[in-house]
Amino acid sequence: MKRLYMLWLLLAIVGTSYGQTITITDAQNNEPVELVTLSANSKLYVTTNAKGKADISAFKNVEKIEIRSLGYKTVVKSYSELEAEGFSLSLEISNLNLDEVVISGSRWRQSSDDVPSKIISISAKDVALQNPQTAADLLSISGKVFVQKSQQGGGSPMIRGFATSRLLYSVDGVRMNTAIFRSGNLQNVINLDPFAIEGTEVLFGPGSVIYGSDAIGGVMSFQTLTPRFSLTDSPLVTGKANVRYSSANNEKTGHFDVNLGFKNWAFVTSITSWDYDHLRQGSHGPKDYIKDYYVQRQDSTDVVIAQDDKLLQIPSAYSQINMMQKIRFQPNDRWDFQYGFHFSETSPYGRYDRHMRVRNGTARYAEWDYGPQIWMMNNLSVNHSANNSVFDQLSLRLAHQWFEESRIDRSFNSNERNSQSEEVGAYSANLDFIKGTGEKNTLFYGVEYVLNDVTSNGEITDISTEVSVMGPARYPKSTWQSMAVYVTDEFKVADNFTLSAGARYNYVLLDSEFDTAFYPFPFTEAKLKNGALTGSIGGVYRPDDSWVISTNLGSAFRAPNVDDVGKVFDSEPGSVVVPNPDLKPEYAYNADLGIAKVFDDIIKVDVTGYYTSLKDALVRRDFKLNGQDSILYQGELSQVQAIQNAAVAHVYGVQAGVEVKLPKGFGFSTDVNFQKGEEELDNGETSTSRHASPFFGVSRLNYKANKLRMELNVNYQGKYDFDELPEGEKEKTEIYALDENGDPYAPAWYTLNFKALYKLTDTFDVSGGIENLTDQRYRPYSSGISGAGRNFILSITAHF
Repeated sequence: MKRLYMLWLLLAIVGTSYGQTITITDAQNNEPVELVTLSANSKLYVTTNAKGKADISAFKNVEKIEIRSLGYKTVVKSYSELEAEGFSLSLEISNLNLDEVVISGSRWRQSSDDVPSKIISISAKDVALQNPQTAADLLSISGKVFVQKSQQGGGSPMIRGFATSRLLYSVDGVRMNTAIFRSGNLQNVINLDPFAIEGTEVLFGPGSVIYGSDAIGGVMSFQTLTPRFSLTDSPLVTGKANVRYSSANNEKTGHFDVNLGFKNWAFVTSITSWDYDHLRQGSHGPKDYIKDYYVQRQDSTDVVIAQDDKLLQIPSAYSQINMMQKIRFQPNDRWDFQYGFHFSETSPYGRYDRHMRVRNGTARYAEWDYGPQIWMMNNLSVNHSANNSVFDQLSLRLAHQWFEESRIDRSFNSNERNSQSEEVGAYSANLDFIKGTGEKNTLFYGVEYVLNDVTSNGEITDISTEVSVMGPARYPKSTWQSMAVYVTDEFKVADNFTLSAGARYNYVLLDSEFDTAFYPFPFTEAKLKNGALTGSIGGVYRPDDSWVISTNLGSAFRAPNVDDVGKVFDSEPGSVVVPNPDLKPEYAYNADLGIAKVFDDIIKVDVTGYYTSLKDALVRRDFKLNGQDSILYQGELSQVQAIQNAAVAHVYGVQAGVEVKLPKGFGFSTDVNFQKGEEELDNGETSTSRHASPFFGVSRLNYKANKLRMELNVNYQGKYDFDELPEGEKEKTEIYALDENGDPYAPAWYTLNFKALYKLTDTFDVSGGIENLTDQRYRPYSSGISGAGRNFILSITAHF
């Protein structure tokens, strides 16, 4: 009997020590707060689950536990204080925080107090209120990222005057950029599912020390849903189901995700389906944006059909499906294994800006479509905590991604359909370490290997006979490899001053084999070997809790990829881009200074100024192929061009924000962005950089009270006159409005929008609103399709 009692006592002690659970709630409505981060030094952190609970057993005897969540005041408590309070804590709402937990700065969780780069976060709560249709729209709700669109099924972010392959995408810590990410507008971000993203961060400025090639203008880091464990003997079952309708494109969306958690195992399953009809633009605006016809094939002839509704943008309809499955296993508090499977596929969709082109007084194209855009990723991450001389924590990420995309075009009343398809197998391995060396110093270091295998095919089909023959491919068969090592040191000079410095060495190999059957290239292969050394140094100084001053100096690079070296395509009517195997990396050098100040816990002002210089910029310039400056391409004599290291570019600007806490649950905020980019031309003159957008911003009046959130906001963009447009944009008369001289320009515009979310019960939320209340016809700078006209949104979400 005594032995049984001792065994019971031992089990009780073990059970007690197995886990100590804290519960964190919202002080205003007493609801649980998910994704609260509790951290201590660089070694300990946990996050709360959907029920606001977290196991903090590992924090026992810790004197300083920092408790942070976006939108709440930061709390610092000791373990003994939390124990005295019954391991229950309420967080007070605050939109004026100067610190938060960020990951994108180093791949590890850090306080923004210690990161000199400017980083913003977009929370899942903001996404639920704003109801973005795609991940590109999700980025734009920040008011700090400009998004260009050439068709409804797309979205190409612009950050600090850079875009496309000069920005880097990271999904669950894995590089998404591939060797065919192009200098033209990119649509890959729409492969991500906003419903399955629990947090988004945007790092502004160079990020090459951590992320390597392409991270010149910034890094967009997406963290998808993380499987959560049960903290009791009962399984943890949480999730949500959502249905949404939008009127401007007859959107019909459905989403479902579920988390099943046990003590050591957890699973997340997510699936989303979207269906969009043709997008209707607004009633009030430039008539030049209206294309009131579409092309239809009738009796072996292409016929121009007049639209009944002139405001519909035909063709722009498409659909998409996303699926995700994650499995997580944590055998003990030192090891954490996680596997993720992601799949996304769109339907074919029309590239609307190409359908606006005319030739000989009629439509130039009968077809110009993107084929299905497919993305798949398998990702295994292993995290291990230790206490040795080499590391405190290590993270191993092994990933395989598959990308598939295609282009289909056919000229008006031509029987010849041109198809080009690309497939990329992307393999990556990242091994990252973090090591605290004393109380004030932390090292982040790691190694990376990336391999891209590119296959490209072309096909020409006679649609009258359905006979297909091989056609010219867009890219050569290629492999692109990157090997790198990096180290960053973070040193707390004082409690209110942190200094960071880092360096990275990258070695990039590119091997391409050209097919000369269709074009007489004077070469059959390209072999590039380039090394790149980049670095950064910066500091964060907090004179007191209401001030933050940060500055950062950094360099970044972009190594030539397959798109730069080997692409063949028509950039605009009368021009054709051909391969150039003689390229080297471009380098960016950046300086920025940020100041943020909170006045009396009522007003927050945040201003960041920056300057970036791009050397040996990879740009499209006139070229000669076999001594000829023009060749016949798709039946048209075209000027030969190629990507070349032929320019110096400079971008400078200011990002500024103001937040005001008003009485009775009201608040006001505004974010504005001014940037100016200049690019050197062949003749020695300068032109506006193509991806330096006009002035843009958003102003918001919001209200929060218990179960209700409301927001009235205004999105706006400044004007680019004809002489302010980049030289390469001045010929694209089909996508711009025309001034009194018949020259293209980008008009200023605004949209007035109302959004609301109401929690009907503990289970059901209803959200929605009206976008573009005044039904403006507007087109974001450089876009080939107009934004939605007046748009009614209704969304219902069930939480369980």
